Amino acid sequence: MANVVVIGSQWGDEGKGKIVDWLSERADVVVRFQGGHNAGHTLVIDGEVFKLSLLPSGVVRPDKISIIGNGVVVDPWALLEEIDRIREQGVDLSPDRLKVAENAPLILPLHRMLDRAREEARGKSKIGTTGRGIGPAYEDKTARRAIRVCDLADINSLGAKVDELLVHHNALLRGFEQREIDRDELLDLLTDLAPKLLPYAVSVWRELDMARRDGKRILFEGAQGIMLDVDHGTYPFVTSSNTVSGAASAGTGLGPNSIGYILGITKAYTTRVGSGPFPTELDDEIGSMLGQRGREFGTVTGRQRRCGWFDAILVRQAVKLAGMHGIALTKLDVLDGLAEIKVCVGYKINGEDFDYLPAGATVQAVAEPVYETLEGWSESTEGARSWAELPAKAIKYIRRIEELIDAPVTLLSTSPERDDTIMVRDPFSG
Repeated sequence: MANVVVIGSQWGDEGKGKIVDWLSERADVVVRFQGGHNAGHTLVIDGEVFKLSLLPSGVVRPDKISIIGNGVVVDPWALLEEIDRIREQGVDLSPDRLKVAENAPLILPLHRMLDRAREEARGKSKIGTTGRGIGPAYEDKTARRAIRVCDLADINSLGAKVDELLVHHNALLRGFEQREIDRDELLDLLTDLAPKLLPYAVSVWRELDMARRDGKRILFEGAQGIMLDVDHGTYPFVTSSNTVSGAASAGTGLGPNSIGYILGITKAYTTRVGSGPFPTELDDEIGSMLGQRGREFGTVTGRQRRCGWFDAILVRQAVKLAGMHGIALTKLDVLDGLAEIKVCVGYKINGEDFDYLPAGATVQAVAEPVYETLEGWSESTEGARSWAELPAKAIKYIRRIEELIDAPVTLLSTSPERDDTIMVRDPFSG
């Protein structure tokens, strides 16, 4: 049976949480492999809403193992608070069920301070970060000065690591005219944190290797979307990690030969949070309707998402970058009742035709969509659980999307509820 990687094929917010939760019924282990607590995954199960940021979306199923991989930057205080919050909703997470990579970098208060100071200093040129310290934490990881989960086990050596970290960060904070970090206060915070976090720490690569050898099925959960990938996204308006499928190996320590099916979660229209290019964005009544009907507000930040028509060029590019075997199409019901629906099938950039989005920020900013118009449908698709329940014109829309993006629809989600899902093919069958 195949292990499955779930990633977003647009700019995030495609509905990965529900799909991962739905697929986790067929999995034994669910593992997050990149991002931080800027991710927001909302699950609706029997009418109860679970909002997750760091925790894998499989945590609500009591018989599954949930893992946070080394590719994730972990805000330990946010993690412990999230554990407490869902515990109040009846989900008990002991170290037997939740495991955190011992080599995962920590997000510290100084990272949040620096993140916000930078955004404020950018003024109108803001990237649109969540201000949660994710970017600065990844920078420290790359610069080899990060404090990792395993460092909390050696308090005697922690002082020297903190000193090295503060040489860099306090200089930056002084430059932004911000309060410097007190060494002893930070050490006290980390000393207090150690016994709370360390029980969850393991060598994730070993855990996953044992699971693989035991024939267990592993579900890899990504955060954000491919168009926010630090290499392949709409740079510099991107996240600070690789969001493509290959990051599942680097972010967990399980080799790429153990990855089977790659599933791209894809919204039936397009949304984006924060700054950056968005060729199909709608600043009209339809855009407003999509936002209201689709409840397009960030799970983590509450920020309103920008909305637009489906961009087949963007998704096809994501399919190629990630090697997707198929997509899970979400929020089809949001399009119910529209007389006509437009799909972007190309771009005009400075008078030239393009069938892909070039890497340059300047050309991305002036890309104009070329649309194909399809008939809409008046019937409701909400809650449909079989193809027979879908209007013919909705099926025609789905088939046209498959042609344009060069990938089949594997799953179809017709509401936020867990069971309102149509499976065309089981990704775990390979």
